[in-house]
Amino acid sequence: MINIDELKKKIIYRSNYRGTKEMENLLSAFTKKYINNLNENDLLDLEKLLNIDDTNLYNFYNSIKTDFEFESNNINFLYKNFDYKQK
Repeated sequence: MINIDELKKKIIYRSNYRGTKEMENLLSAFTKKYINNLNENDLLDLEKLLNIDDTNLYNFYNSIKTDFEFESNNINFLYKNFDYKQK
């Protein structure tokens, strides 16, 4: 059985510590907005998303060709359509 609280902590940590500051800001804002409204499957999909390298995540978010095949799921849809406003 999955410990949801531990999974959320892992996801939050992973979203805050990336390779680039830009992706840390984007992914932490995305995670903060959605994490408490996600079911177990979505949390697992979010964990998978966060294991993808920053370049492919950046390209996917900005509709640039990626080297990675992104699954069709709720998390990837939310991420792709996330309205990120930099401060």
